[in-house]
Amino acid sequence: METLENYQLILKTGKTTTEKALELFDTLEPVNLGFMFGRWQGSGLHTNHPMDGLLEISNWYGKEFIDSENVYPLLFLDGQGKIFQVAPNPTLMNWVLKLPVPKNNSLKPLLISINSLLKTDKSQARLRMMEYRGKVTATMIYDYLPINDSFRKVDENTVLGIMDYKNIPQPFFFILKRCL
Repeated sequence: METLENYQLILKTGKTTTEKALELFDTLEPVNLGFMFGRWQGSGLHTNHPMDGLLEISNWYGKEFIDSENVYPLLFLDGQGKIFQVAPNPTLMNWVLKLPVPKNNSLKPLLISINSLLKTDKSQARLRMMEYRGKVTATMIYDYLPINDSFRKVDENTVLGIMDYKNIPQPFFFILKRCL
């Protein structure tokens, strides 16, 4: 088992292996639904997953949990730094994951433009208590994608999230920090 210092280094650098990220996730305590309510700023935890860096180059901001029935899983920043909600598009998601997308800022303007076309005011997910990796914890269920995001508590204002996407066996990890 890794030491606390090693876990803190993983969270600080935002890079590790899938195995170590799973080990860290498994050591963390579950959270309840109420703990997740509010707006959270996100960042990826890179584990050599096909989505590593993709959210960052598309100006991903984070997630917002209004209540258990109303969740905005994809908040992005526009060119002026204003936060807006995006409706996930299953076709676009499959396309992005199948094609080699350069993980640098060259595509940032295009991705910001695409996101602006997917703006929504409608909730796109729900929050439920579900078992994942042996513990019952708050889990976000997308309305239109075969994806569940489960959360574990790092501290009072930080959670480690794991995206379980039916179409990709490797989990995707991310960190959410509560907006205060």
